[in-house]
Amino acid sequence: MNQRIQLASLDDQRNAEARETVRQRISWPANLTPANVTYHSRGHALLLGSERDTRQAARILQGRGLASLTLVFTAPNAEGVDDGVNDSDLLAATEILTTQALTRAQAEKLRISGHLGMFKTLLDGDEPLDLARALIEREAFDLVLDLNASPCLPVELPPPGYVVMQWQNVEQRNDILDDFVGLVGEFDKPRYFQVNSDLCAHSTSGNIGCTRCLDVCPADAISSIQGRIESHIEIDPFLCQGVGSCTSACPTGAIEFRLPETRRQQDTLSAWLGAYREAGGQAPVLRFITHDSQDAERAAGVVPAGHVIDAPLEELGAAGHDQWLTALAAGAAEVRIQLHPNMPARLSAFLTDQLTQAHALLDALGHDRARIKLIEIADDAGRDALPALTPLTESPLSLPEPEKRARFNRVLARLAELGNPNGERAAMPAGAAYGAIQVDSDACTLCHACVSNCPTPALKSGGKTPALSFLEADCVQCGLCEQACPENAITLMPGFLASNARETRHICHEEAAFECINCGKPFATVSTVATIKQKLANHPYFAGEAMIRLEMCEDCRVKDVWKTMIRDPDAQLKV
Repeated sequence: MNQRIQLASLDDQRNAEARETVRQRISWPANLTPANVTYHSRGHALLLGSERDTRQAARILQGRGLASLTLVFTAPNAEGVDDGVNDSDLLAATEILTTQALTRAQAEKLRISGHLGMFKTLLDGDEPLDLARALIEREAFDLVLDLNASPCLPVELPPPGYVVMQWQNVEQRNDILDDFVGLVGEFDKPRYFQVNSDLCAHSTSGNIGCTRCLDVCPADAISSIQGRIESHIEIDPFLCQGVGSCTSACPTGAIEFRLPETRRQQDTLSAWLGAYREAGGQAPVLRFITHDSQDAERAAGVVPAGHVIDAPLEELGAAGHDQWLTALAAGAAEVRIQLHPNMPARLSAFLTDQLTQAHALLDALGHDRARIKLIEIADDAGRDALPALTPLTESPLSLPEPEKRARFNRVLARLAELGNPNGERAAMPAGAAYGAIQVDSDACTLCHACVSNCPTPALKSGGKTPALSFLEADCVQCGLCEQACPENAITLMPGFLASNARETRHICHEEAAFECINCGKPFATVSTVATIKQKLANHPYFAGEAMIRLEMCEDCRVKDVWKTMIRDPDAQLKV
């Protein structure tokens, strides 16, 4: 299954023709009518930084269509700077503008939040000061130009309308300022995501479980909102910029990218590879690349080698290791992820983590990890290199299930068939959604709190028989079962099990049913009744002969209470 490829047998022209056939027959899916969010900006701009830098920027921006310019000095002027600017002329040109100097302590307390058309700026303190109301008598600033060495809003991917620049960067200065003055008017952008809260493994019964989407968003657009009991994930569509790493990190499919949807993307990848083979193409390499990078290559006249098929994405985070492995299971010889400049640090870390997970799964399933790799910026040789190995299969891949986890389990099963699984539990990076649970049979009372808190079908009750069953393939290691267990009987066992046992539901714990002493109806387990009797031994309601009610089903227990009240109406007053 890891046969080395015969380089002389490949015809690049034939592959290029097959690739063109694919493009003509099957178009890449796109959401042509996504729901939009609209920004309204009237051009009230806030400039942050040293007095000298902000005044220079303001002088250039004056008279260019901005409704107002407000300068807030948040840093000291750089010493020893000789840029030929006359201070008197600079002050004279900007003296009519609203300015406010902050001390270093005040600058550290400056809090900025929001987006284009609605930037809130507060000075924290016993009585917070709203700078927009204080300085320009408005609810908010529309846009912000931050000239500080360390931006006041420390976000990897700043929200639309928050422009960060270094004034000393002369080469890009004019272009950035030109773009800045263009941020006036109404602007629409896609609502990149859709959320199914029923699938979310973030919280239940007051416990916090999965936080993977929160951990990978470079725009800080995702929040955990605390409700009366539960917490829930909320995505701010005005802050979200379509990086897509949240959808790839989500193990249950609760967050799904809309441009295109994950299912359509997977199906198209499989269809492309099938059409490529039918057209006579050989050894296809699937390259994930952003639309912007693809456009830049075309503008520069770059044409990838004939065997390289490009899957264009809004951002690389929109396809994670599940998509990459899907391509291999559908017949790609290799998968390459084309990196690009100015990637947020959290996106880079996310891709590295996804690659580590993909390599661990390939190792466990008996495949060469070289089948998936990152391609560095401007690495033309790495982009066009022939794959070292032949495709794993030429058979089409069908993924009929709608659920993300079920589809990926089918992909993993296909790779297991095509490989040589080692049958062991492979270590995975921290936070990976693979693993099992260990149940302490001595402590478990089969209360099934874990079952009611499990967001997937991984844990189930035994139906008529008191039992707890587990299917490892569906476990996403959210930890909600472990937190919900009142007896601390559950322990997570992270790692990917490269064995058929992963797809087999097994019994973790089972007991004989406890039958009601009156009617004989089974209503609990022996251990549950024993535990309840122990914990309520000193409760006045169950004092004396009343303790026997704990050995009755719910119906007989009620009947016994009424019989006691008939015999002794004052009995309930003694509790």
